Amino acid sequence: MPSVSRPLRKLGFLTIGLFDAADPARGHETTLEIIELGERLGFDSAWVRHRHLQYGISSPVAVLAAASQRTRRIQLGTAVTPRGWENPLRLAEDWATVDVLSGGRLNPGVSVGPPMHYEQVKDALYPDTADAEDFGFERVRRLLDLVRGKPATGFSGARGFEVFSDVVQPHSPGLGRRLWYGGGSLRSARWAGEHGMNFLTSSVVKVEDGDGADGPPDFAAIQASHIREFRARHPDGEAARVSQGLVVIPTDSASPAQRAKYARYAADRLPRTTAPQGPARLLFAPDLVGTSAELAGRLHAHAAFREVDEVAFALPFAFEHEDYVQILTDMATKLGPALGWRPAG
Repeated sequence: MPSVSRPLRKLGFLTIGLFDAADPARGHETTLEIIELGERLGFDSAWVRHRHLQYGISSPVAVLAAASQRTRRIQLGTAVTPRGWENPLRLAEDWATVDVLSGGRLNPGVSVGPPMHYEQVKDALYPDTADAEDFGFERVRRLLDLVRGKPATGFSGARGFEVFSDVVQPHSPGLGRRLWYGGGSLRSARWAGEHGMNFLTSSVVKVEDGDGADGPPDFAAIQASHIREFRARHPDGEAARVSQGLVVIPTDSASPAQRAKYARYAADRLPRTTAPQGPARLLFAPDLVGTSAELAGRLHAHAAFREVDEVAFALPFAFEHEDYVQILTDMATKLGPALGWRPAG
């Protein structure tokens, strides 16, 4: 483990993109405005979540295509696309199209597993094949192959007035190096490394046998072990890219009312961080709230943060637009520099 943190090289943020069912256009517009603000503040990346059959972004492909036309520099990512909702071939085409439109700025992140509440949605999603669908790593491997230019079919060439390709079109050669796997277990860290992906970590890890053998499981130590395992399996070794995605809320310019709201939010979520949750034994990281100086100290003491040089800090759920403006502004002008980061030009 490094004795001190690496200087922060890339600063990003993640937003859920909530909207009011009575006015969904306004919610999507504010998400685009936040991404534009991120670019003006010098952030390196902006990431969006998926929320299916909820009041959040259900189509990041469409939202990021729009964002690509309103920005020129900031990287645009998904954290993450749950593969169980997507057909690999169609998703590869959509991603390549957005990557071309953005000038090579797309950073798609994916995860595996059945869709959330699968028993309730499977008849709508896969009415004829629900019980036969494979939601494991093979679904991601197929996607990787298609994005990286492996043939999708043996059929190609001219047929009358039309010309057909056996690989996904458009083909964006650099996209294959910008694919991320969102994982919180040793198994996912190993698989992502062995398949040459980048690795997205978040505020959730899986507690496995041996974790916490000498005391309560330690989130930072578990996450750091995943990062080291990923790099040990990756062809690029220590140079393999890892991004950390904790919930981090700087309060430097926050009003007293905002500080109180942020403190309540973190306190309400704190109980889930004290022990593994549910059959999957998921352990959540505490939300970090405080001045940038305080946050920098806590992050420099975080074992997993010391392993990375890029982050995509998650914006909290259900805050107001002005809260996000304040948080992002403090991140870019106070917290980032305290971590050794310099805004992109």
